[in-house]
Amino acid sequence: MALQLRPNCEYCDKDLPPHSLDARICSYECTFCAACADEKLDNVCPNCGGGFVPRPIRPVHEWRPGVSVSHHPASTKRVHLKYELEDIAAHSTRIRDIPPEQR
Repeated sequence: MALQLRPNCEYCDKDLPPHSLDARICSYECTFCAACADEKLDNVCPNCGGGFVPRPIRPVHEWRPGVSVSHHPASTKRVHLKYELEDIAAHSTRIRDIPPEQR
Protein backbone atom coordinates (compact mmCIF):
# COMPACT_ATOMS: atom_id res chain seq x y z
CA MET A 1 0.00 0.00 0.00
CA ALA A 2 1.48 3.33 -1.07
CA LEU A 3 1.37 6.54 0.95
CA GLN A 4 -1.54 8.82 0.08
CA LEU A 5 0.69 11.85 -0.53
CA ARG A 6 -1.97 14.29 0.61
CA PRO A 7 -1.97 17.53 -1.38
CA ASN A 8 -1.96 20.14 1.38
CA CYS A 9 -0.90 21.20 4.85
CA GLU A 10 -3.76 20.40 7.20
CA TYR A 11 -2.99 23.53 9.26
CA CYS A 12 -2.36 26.36 6.76
CA ASP A 13 -3.62 24.67 3.55
CA LYS A 14 -0.33 25.25 1.70
CA ASP A 15 -0.05 23.11 -1.44
CA LEU A 16 2.30 20.15 -0.97
CA PRO A 17 2.72 18.42 -4.33
CA PRO A 18 4.12 14.86 -4.42
CA HIS A 19 7.67 16.13 -5.01
CA SER A 20 7.60 18.66 -2.15
CA LEU A 21 10.58 18.56 0.20
CA ASP A 22 8.51 20.72 2.59
CA ALA A 23 5.94 18.02 3.49
CA ARG A 24 5.99 16.40 6.94
CA ILE A 25 3.91 13.38 7.99
CA CYS A 26 3.18 11.42 11.15
CA SER A 27 2.71 7.65 11.25
CA TYR A 28 -0.96 8.10 10.29
CA GLU A 29 0.00 10.26 7.27
CA CYS A 30 -1.37 13.45 8.79
CA THR A 31 0.34 16.00 6.55
CA PHE A 32 1.74 19.43 7.35
CA CYS A 33 4.28 21.82 5.90
CA ALA A 34 7.64 22.04 7.69
CA ALA A 35 6.91 25.53 9.04
CA CYS A 36 3.62 24.49 10.67
CA ALA A 37 5.06 21.20 11.97
CA ASP A 38 8.00 22.98 13.59
CA GLU A 39 6.76 26.46 14.49
CA LYS A 40 3.05 26.03 15.19
CA LEU A 41 2.78 22.39 16.26
CA ASP A 42 6.16 21.91 18.00
CA ASN A 43 6.58 18.49 16.33
CA VAL A 44 3.31 17.26 17.88
CA CYS A 45 0.66 15.91 15.51
CA PRO A 46 -2.60 17.57 16.57
CA ASN A 47 -4.52 14.45 15.57
CA CYS A 48 -2.54 11.60 17.14
CA GLY A 49 0.19 13.19 19.28
CA GLY A 50 3.03 11.62 17.32
CA GLY A 51 6.02 13.38 15.82
CA PHE A 52 6.75 14.29 12.22
CA VAL A 53 9.26 13.13 9.62
CA PRO A 54 9.92 14.35 6.07
CA ARG A 55 7.49 12.74 3.63
CA PRO A 56 9.25 10.49 1.11
CA ILE A 57 9.27 11.49 -2.54
CA ARG A 58 7.58 9.06 -4.92
CA PRO A 59 9.66 8.63 -8.10
CA VAL A 60 8.37 10.39 -11.20
CA HIS A 61 10.32 8.07 -13.50
CA GLU A 62 9.26 4.43 -13.72
CA TRP A 63 12.58 2.83 -12.72
CA ARG A 64 10.82 -0.49 -12.14
CA PRO A 65 7.69 -1.63 -13.99
CA GLY A 66 4.52 -0.19 -12.45
CA VAL A 67 6.27 1.79 -9.72
CA SER A 68 6.07 5.58 -10.09
CA VAL A 69 3.81 8.50 -9.30
CA SER A 70 2.04 7.94 -12.62
CA HIS A 71 1.06 4.42 -11.51
CA HIS A 72 0.32 5.41 -7.90
CA PRO A 73 -0.80 9.04 -8.11
CA ALA A 74 -0.96 11.36 -5.13
CA SER A 75 -4.28 12.02 -3.44
CA THR A 76 -6.28 15.04 -4.59
CA LYS A 77 -8.49 15.09 -1.48
CA ARG A 78 -7.58 18.07 0.67
CA VAL A 79 -7.61 17.40 4.41
CA HIS A 80 -8.17 20.03 7.12
CA LEU A 81 -7.87 19.95 10.88
CA LYS A 82 -10.96 19.05 12.84
CA TYR A 83 -9.78 20.76 16.04
CA GLU A 84 -9.88 24.43 17.05
CA LEU A 85 -6.55 26.27 17.08
CA GLU A 86 -6.76 26.82 20.86
CA ASP A 87 -7.24 23.09 21.43
CA ILE A 88 -4.29 22.30 19.14
CA ALA A 89 -2.05 24.75 21.03
CA ALA A 90 -3.01 23.23 24.39
CA HIS A 91 -2.45 19.71 23.04
CA SER A 92 1.03 20.62 21.72
CA THR A 93 1.99 22.40 24.93
CA ARG A 94 0.91 19.42 27.02
CA ILE A 95 3.14 16.86 25.27
CA ARG A 96 5.79 18.70 23.21
CA ASP A 97 8.54 18.08 25.80
CA ILE A 98 8.01 14.31 25.63
CA PRO A 99 10.13 12.82 22.83
CA PRO A 100 7.96 11.33 20.04
CA GLU A 101 9.28 7.82 20.68
CA GLN A 102 7.98 8.04 24.28
CA ARG A 103 4.55 9.52 23.63
